[in-house]
Order: sequence, then C-alpha cells, then structure tokens
Amino acid sequence: MSLSNGDLFAPASSSGPRIRVGIGGWNYAPWRNNFYPAGLVQRRELEYASRQLRTIEINGTYYGAQKAATYAKWAAETPDDFVFSLKAPRYITEGKRLAEVGKGIGSFVHGGLAEMGDRLGPILWQLPPSRPFDAKDLAGFLDALPRELNGQPLRHVLEVRHPSFMDERYVALARSHAVPTVFTDSPDYPSLADLTGDFTYARLMRSADGISTGYAPEALDHWAEHAHGWAAGNDIGELPHAAALPPANRPRDVFVFFISSAKHRNPAAAMALQSRVDGSR
Repeated sequence: MSLSNGDLFAPASSSGPRIRVGIGGWNYAPWRNNFYPAGLVQRRELEYASRQLRTIEINGTYYGAQKAATYAKWAAETPDDFVFSLKAPRYITEGKRLAEVGKGIGSFVHGGLAEMGDRLGPILWQLPPSRPFDAKDLAGFLDALPRELNGQPLRHVLEVRHPSFMDERYVALARSHAVPTVFTDSPDYPSLADLTGDFTYARLMRSADGISTGYAPEALDHWAEHAHGWAAGNDIGELPHAAALPPANRPRDVFVFFISSAKHRNPAAAMALQSRVDGSR
C-alpha cells in the first residue's frame, strides 16, 4: 500500500519558528476506523501517521525506557523533518525527591535516545498530581537535566499537575533554567500558559465525540491564532497565568498535541489545526 497520499501539508520553511501539531501515540484501535486506511497493517501505522502529522508524543516511554534498537526503528519509519516528543519514565518523576534522580535521568537520556538522531524532539517530564511545588527540590531536578546529547541540543519541558505550581515563584524558577512549562488545557489540572523557555508546548484535552474534528471550527481557529502568537514570541494574555506577562520575546517553535478526551477524534483535530496554521483551510 502506497502512503504517498499522506503528503497533506506543504513543507514548512527550514528557517524561522515551526508550528507542529500532533497526537499522543499511534497504536489505538479506534483509529483503524476513522484515521488509518482500511487494510493498513498495524506495523505500518507509525509510517502512515508520521506522514499525516508533523509530530507524535510517545507515551510508552512513560511506563519504561525502551531499547536503543526500538528508538532507531521508530526514527527510521518516519520522514525527514518529523519530530517525536518522548514522555520520560514515571519512575523518575514519581520518586520521593526530585533532586535525587540525576542517575535515573542520565540512564534514560543516555540509554539509547541518541539513536533517534534529528527525530528526537522535546523530552516531557510529567510530575504527578500528588507532587506540590518545592522550589529547592525542583531546582535540583532542573539542574540535573542534560542540555545536550552527543553534541545535539536537548529540549526539556515540564508538565506540572499540582495547584501549588500556580505561583510566580515557580515561573521564575522555570525561567531561570529556560525550561518550558506545558500548557495543559485540562479541566482537571492547573493550566499555566506562562512562557518559561525557548519553545512552547501545549496539550489540548477537550476534544468532543460529537464533532468530526474533535473541536468546533471556531475553536480550531482560535487555537491557530494562539499558535501563531506563540511562534511570534508573544504570550497569550487570555489564557491562565501564574505570573505577570513578560514583554514579547524572540520567535519560538511551537508543539501542540491533542491528548486523551475523545481520543478517536484527535487525529482529525490535529490535521485540521495544522492546516489552519499552515494557512490552508
């Protein structure tokens, strides 16, 4: 089966900020009814999905690091200019003290991620809802994050899920380490749109079953505007913040993922939003 029909989007410019829209994972049975072509074998789902989307967030690594050969295989199945985001293993972020997990961080980062080459995008460190903001402990963790791997810069992003992170002291700490904070558009977790690093990362969690594209057209238009604003280096004042808005900064890459909720609608939502930010309705 040819996958050439996946070339839905014109290649983005190699210069300037990039807006990448994607989904979480690629193996999900309901997608075989409304996203993957009939008859596509499961082993080719990543190959197909990566040609419809510009990025995919890998959730499997959250439950355990993979072998180097697996990372290499994932990279080999995707086209040039495609980028993965990886959720770091939960055993690292769910430990008693974040400041003491440097060994675990090193084992994960140096355990085969280099095999992904230029397909390696942000590493997402998701803190559990039970972990409150502790400035000293978090500072130790952020200090331990390696900034490059075999000469390639690493991009880390932090997702916080305890209400105590809605604090300007957290924002200042994250900015001092230049680590972005996930904007989690969720009804269950705190949503911080404060810009704390040199790229923006959003996880949208409100797709609806009754809408073919997951989000209504007006909502997708709105998120496209936000994505362009972030890419231009602007903070988005209408979104929730824990600190005062900073002045406009330099342009930045943007990652937007449709996660959970009405999951079977998320590929359609991602493709609809990507076409909007690319200027093609």
